[in-house]
Amino acid sequence: MKALSCYRWAVAGLAAFGSIAVAQEKLPRTDLQEPVFRLSKSDPGAEAAPAHPLDPALQIAYEGLKQVRERIDDYSGVMVKRERVNGTLTEQEFMSFKIRNRRVQDGKITTPFSIYLKFLKPQAVAGREVIYVEGQNNNYLVAHETGWKGLVRANLDPNGWLAMSGNRYPITDAGIENLVVKLIEKGERDRNRDECEVKFFKNAKINDRVCTVLQVTHPVERPYFDFHIAQIFIDDEYRVPIRYASYSWPKEQGGKAQLEEEYTYTDLKFNVGLTEADFNPDNEAYDYP
Repeated sequence: MKALSCYRWAVAGLAAFGSIAVAQEKLPRTDLQEPVFRLSKSDPGAEAAPAHPLDPALQIAYEGLKQVRERIDDYSGVMVKRERVNGTLTEQEFMSFKIRNRRVQDGKITTPFSIYLKFLKPQAVAGREVIYVEGQNNNYLVAHETGWKGLVRANLDPNGWLAMSGNRYPITDAGIENLVVKLIEKGERDRNRDECEVKFFKNAKINDRVCTVLQVTHPVERPYFDFHIAQIFIDDEYRVPIRYASYSWPKEQGGKAQLEEEYTYTDLKFNVGLTEADFNPDNEAYDYP
């Protein structure tokens, strides 16, 4: 949770985590070799080729969603986030996080979607904490800043200008499940379009995690395409996305694609047994005033 045509995984797809070391901030290996599998709408390929290049990627996405909903109740980790906001590419932000997935029984929410974030870097935001629990606190997030600003708790509308300042997506879009749902929605939409090439790369790595990469390319800029190139790194062991990056078209002919957003998840731990206390600002382990 942001490789199919048009996936902005927000994340804003954020995941979560317990204790971490900032030493894990080394950049992931994202160099890719010649793909082991390539599909293109403009190249019909073999007789057994799928109806659309996105079909194999969509199948992986549906399988990933099934995995999340059936096998993952909660998870923790560290996320590295970088976004272009109002035309400016921000510096990387490092966040530890915890997430508990929504669970529904007989049409009623038995476990609300819940997320806790603690910012680690850069220094300007280090120490900021954010908590959001679906259906609680009037559906507002509760946060505190660092320094003297940290003396006050702030209850903010997740979609309000203050909470959205410096962000492309609200915290309510966070998490692997939300990310995969958006991926599927956009993939199904783009399946109605041509000019799409999908490549699969084996043995890519995010730190020490071995991944298969789905890369989608729209060669020609069109108003209905969200990106020029998108890459989704699927963890070979967990079968869920642990990195998403998208790039816009070059500003000039022969130029390089421009990074728009990237989200990388490290140190993931699944089904760690998170409780309501993990999403309570009065938790003594947290620094809320």
